[in-house]
Amino acid sequence: MASTSFNCSVSQGFNFEKDSQSVIGHLTSLKIGTKEFAKDIEVMDPTAIADDTKVKVVGVISGIYWNGGYADPISLNCQISTVNKQDAVVLQHSDLSDTTVEYDYIIYDYDPVAKVYYQAFHNDTTTLKGLVEKTGGQLSLGIEMDQSMEVVSPKNFGLYVGVMPQEEAQTVHYGVSNTGKFTKAWGVSVAA
Repeated sequence: MASTSFNCSVSQGFNFEKDSQSVIGHLTSLKIGTKEFAKDIEVMDPTAIADDTKVKVVGVISGIYWNGGYADPISLNCQISTVNKQDAVVLQHSDLSDTTVEYDYIIYDYDPVAKVYYQAFHNDTTTLKGLVEKTGGQLSLGIEMDQSMEVVSPKNFGLYVGVMPQEEAQTVHYGVSNTGKFTKAWGVSVAA
């Protein structure tokens, strides 16, 4: 079983430069329990650099990891705004009886042959549904209280969340180049 791991450039994620070819990632939506996180960070879509298209995202991903098994969690680290940090801290310190997670993400990589960015790891158009992972009775949900200094403006804070799949068959999408694509299953349907 092949694992997936991307280390993304936070500075490139926030301040996209066309002549840099780093891996970058966007957390495009996140809902934990009933809390919908704000899409309040404006970033460049690297696949639409010709027209400088900006998109609003929940966070800039610094790293994402998945062991590759359909029951394995997808763990992600990202940088979020002050408002989202405040919401995450409240969540972390409240009785999180509803640990459902819905999220969307895109990891972009650069194809040096086609000379374009492509979507390397993403959920396509279907929002992924999971549960906050529990390890030894603790939820895999963390937020840095101190501002991250890798990118100073806008102010941003590190968020970590591990997400187990809900009991339904879902699909994650891969690209290995601008044209080479495949999918893998995440989650499994449980017969009633």
